[in-house]
Amino acid sequence: MKPIFDSTIFELLNERLNKLESYFDADVLFYYGPITDSLDKPFRDVVEELKRDANKKTSLFIILNTPGGSAETVERLVKITRHHYKEVHFIIPDAAYSAGTIFCMSGDSIYMDYSSSLGPIDPQVYNGKNWVPALGYLDKVEELIKKSLAGTISQAELIMLREQDLAMLRRHEQARDLTIALLKKWLVNYKFKNWDTHSSTNLPVTLLEKEARATEIARDLGDNKIWHSHGRSIGIKALTTILKLKIEDYSSDPKLTKLIRDYNDLICQYISRNGGEMFFHTRKFI
Repeated sequence: MKPIFDSTIFELLNERLNKLESYFDADVLFYYGPITDSLDKPFRDVVEELKRDANKKTSLFIILNTPGGSAETVERLVKITRHHYKEVHFIIPDAAYSAGTIFCMSGDSIYMDYSSSLGPIDPQVYNGKNWVPALGYLDKVEELIKKSLAGTISQAELIMLREQDLAMLRRHEQARDLTIALLKKWLVNYKFKNWDTHSSTNLPVTLLEKEARATEIARDLGDNKIWHSHGRSIGIKALTTILKLKIEDYSSDPKLTKLIRDYNDLICQYISRNGGEMFFHTRKFI
């Protein structure tokens, strides 16, 4: 009975995916799961299989559900998508945190509704056992150093500071610097490529102004003093008012909302029922 049931679900998912592709006139790729070091090869294979179709599209829409992961892996995923597609867009029906947010910043546009969330871009570093947020470590060490310089550090805090692994701290710094560099590059090249004039003055936007704005967004997305928590949900209101980032809000578009939710809710229920950690879906692969 289960294979018949699964076959029916797959047919329904393919039908709903096809409707999304027709709506956007683009290829659509769904990914659910963490962005781990091992993701780039299966991601490459799925994208290459999609591009082998005779009906080649120049735009790709990625429906992304992820808790985050590796910024280095995101860089490799962007190289793959940009090799095959002129335009790449992201749809976030639920949430894309950390490295998922970094991935979204490589897109030409980001589609969200009022319930969707991105997250702070605190890059994850593998410590040999777990993926840990880098900026939290750096912020704490900076706090202890300031206390030491001021002569207010406790003996317990001094011991904690002395026991820090300098090589690991350097990895945290490199992860932070890489994230800022990637966002600055991608936002300028893709998200801001059609930002030609200032809306308030109608004056031309210079490359230096685009780079400065991208640097501000990268800085603010990684600022724990603003978000306070690595797992904080950042919705459309915060993205557009605090970060002044343009988001395609489909909350008031009933047709698109139904297309996205009918597809995303069904596939997420299927993944949850089967206990899957990582899941791809395109019209060529499931």
